[in-house]
Amino acid sequence: LYKIMPLHMINNVSVPETFDLPNRPSLAEKNADEALFDEALALIKEKNALLIAHYYTSPTMQRLCEAAGGFIGDSLEMARRGRDSDKQLIAVAGVRFMGETAKILSPEKDIIMPNLSAECSLDLCCNVDDLRRAKQEHPEATVVAYANTSAAVKAEADWIVTSSLAVELGKYLTKLGKPILWVPDRHLGSYIANQSDCDVYCWPGRCIVHDAFEANALEKKQKEHPEAKVLVHPEAPAAVVERADYVGSTSQILSYAKSSPCKEFIIATERNIFYKLTCACPEKNFIEAPVASTKGHCISCANCPWMELNSLKSLIEALNHPKEHSLSVDENTRVKAMKPLEKMLSFSADLKAGKITL
Repeated sequence: LYKIMPLHMINNVSVPETFDLPNRPSLAEKNADEALFDEALALIKEKNALLIAHYYTSPTMQRLCEAAGGFIGDSLEMARRGRDSDKQLIAVAGVRFMGETAKILSPEKDIIMPNLSAECSLDLCCNVDDLRRAKQEHPEATVVAYANTSAAVKAEADWIVTSSLAVELGKYLTKLGKPILWVPDRHLGSYIANQSDCDVYCWPGRCIVHDAFEANALEKKQKEHPEAKVLVHPEAPAAVVERADYVGSTSQILSYAKSSPCKEFIIATERNIFYKLTCACPEKNFIEAPVASTKGHCISCANCPWMELNSLKSLIEALNHPKEHSLSVDENTRVKAMKPLEKMLSFSADLKAGKITL
């Protein structure tokens, strides 16, 4: 059973109830963007740029990234590829915190984004002033910030963590007898508490995509596809996670689907991952997990509207006018944020090497 372990929700912080979402591109706009493929590819090569893109960008952007010899992945791995590249110009197709993370790891490089207005609801849920006050109220807690946060929030953290390492870090801190002040996702915080027995002071933020997955509708979908395995991202609500055959980060879901002998899967994460899933497993069937609706209209439709701002048109604009699309991070903030990032990278390496046992 999905048993909630010690979890203390933090209530006196300002978390938006609604978000000012950008308009989604029309079919005509998507077709026009597709027609820019060759121009964008030639420009990437002309500018000697590295394109790094998140799994949640459009299939067109992901195809362009592959054709240009770039990298598609989760946010931290994107930043690491940017750091390790010999390219000076790094184009980040994703949301703002991903560009900031790339700049934290590569301060000497030029980091540009197709659209600097591409936000993340989790990032918007965590105000740095609120976090500073919460730290004062819980001085005994270790501050663990999700990668989906601003550079300013990362600079206030003791640890940065990705969803693929969150439970392991929770178990590690539990062994040390340290409670966690977790920001910003309430569902992932609940999952960490449940899986690691860690005492968690949990921020009440949410991802508008994953928060919308609905357990009752998922149960019905499972009955329609009784042989399908259910793969769920831990940012989903607990009742959805409880119905999962596997819970993991986006890259872990992709790896599970590739290695599993099962031929059918119900996927509860952002639907643009279906591009990579179908490329990797063309013989398998992938089904979108159902989302909740408000008055017959889904809030996110399992598709991040900010990620959709990463069009080829805007990428071409960024490559032609890099100064207008350049992302910077205050150096003092960058240095502070680098410390918890380095701790996580070291923790991950030690875990893989067997130097840490949980």
